Amino acid sequence: MNFEFLPEAEEVFREAARYYETEAPGVGVTFITTVRRALGLIAENPYAALLVGGGIRKKVLTHFPYNILYTVEPELILMVAVA
Repeated sequence: MNFEFLPEAEEVFREAARYYETEAPGVGVTFITTVRRALGLIAENPYAALLVGGGIRKKVLTHFPYNILYTVEPELILMVAVA
């Protein structure tokens, strides 16, 4: 299944990665890897994450204080927020 980020969600994701990388080299890359790993888990079983309402599901990231909020659409998984 394909993924797509809303522009706002993608911007928050990129800003968080930049922030972590400036605070400690390598941590931004680890954050990106963690998000990609979570996206892989979502792709494997998109309905496993907690349903928080309005068709939006929440996948909690490990090691970082962020969640991925997404909806499952007919042809794609839409990332609505990285928060």
